[in-house]
Amino acid sequence: MRTIATITASEMRAINRSAVLEVIRQYAPISRVEIANRLGISLPTVMRLVDDLLAEDLICPSQTSLATGGRRGELLEFNASGHLVVGVDLGGTKVHGAIADLAGNILHEVNVTGHMTHGEDSYALLVKLLENLSSIATSSGKHLLGLGVGVPGVVHPESGEVGLAPALNWNDFPLRPRLERYFGLPVVVENDVNLAALGELWYGAGQDVNTLVLITVGTGIGAGVIVNGCLYAGAHFMAGEIGYLVPDRSFLGKPVDGFGALEQLASGTGIAERARQKLTGRRPAEMIASLTAEDVFEAARAQELWAMEVVEETVDWLAQAIAAIQLVVDPELILLGGGVSNSADLLIDPVLKRLEGVIPVQPVLIPSRLGYRAGVLGAVVKLLRVTANYYLLQKFS
Repeated sequence: MRTIATITASEMRAINRSAVLEVIRQYAPISRVEIANRLGISLPTVMRLVDDLLAEDLICPSQTSLATGGRRGELLEFNASGHLVVGVDLGGTKVHGAIADLAGNILHEVNVTGHMTHGEDSYALLVKLLENLSSIATSSGKHLLGLGVGVPGVVHPESGEVGLAPALNWNDFPLRPRLERYFGLPVVVENDVNLAALGELWYGAGQDVNTLVLITVGTGIGAGVIVNGCLYAGAHFMAGEIGYLVPDRSFLGKPVDGFGALEQLASGTGIAERARQKLTGRRPAEMIASLTAEDVFEAARAQELWAMEVVEETVDWLAQAIAAIQLVVDPELILLGGGVSNSADLLIDPVLKRLEGVIPVQPVLIPSRLGYRAGVLGAVVKLLRVTANYYLLQKFS
């Protein structure tokens, strides 16, 4: 039986507080009177909530003041530069870590490529990177709000446990509890693509929409689903795990170990593997062994037939996945990210041509604007929402 929820007085206050903070973030510099007018709530209520936000240093007086003078004439702004977040996007082969403020400005960043760690070694690598970045952030004299980590797998939002991350060989890995004990700071752990989708929503290509899906094609394939400004996790926290979509009937009845069926074909790893199969016996073994998806796309641009065939097949499989997303979620925007998105010019237009007249609504499909930085910027959003007791309100219609 479904739970029937009610709102307590403290929750109602938190909802209004979140709305005031969001209005200030979006429309600053802004007066208390204008906040009340935009939200349709009383000025005394706004003044009390503003006092709370000022006390928490989440907002601050603007350098600009209204000519009316007095407290009500004072303009307010979001104190984006006063707080820092350390974010790490922990991929299967690449790691990106950064220090950012709440406006999404990257103040320091580091990339680790080809780490190829698994299990406890991946955890040790993550802790070392978080230690270094936290030390730099703390030395700035600004408030370190907390740590955010994106991982390539299924994350349980309540426990912060990574249920399944094949690329890291993590199963039921208690990541957030371990990091919180070690660092003594607020920590958020989320699926890497979910964080990237949040980053695009606040700071990237999705700033003008409420519903979007970000598809990342890299070592694996995943999607972050944003509905009405919120991440949609699903009943088993697996919404967006599109790497497990079944692209062909030949995959039915065959249990998948590790990466999903679609990932085996259309991820960067799958693209390279299919290319190796085509070139076996036709090219030197050492050349085939080191082949990457990027090599395949470069060869396709050079009109090499084998590579063009691999790319054409990839377009077909991605088009099927994108059609399913468009029909099930009906987002305002679909973004293509991940390492393979560097070759978006060979993918997006062909995908859209495949779908012309096939589905009722043609998707709006564009490349990610933030690229590899999307995940750490999504960590900023998630951490602010968690630590600021942030609410989003939707009216039933």
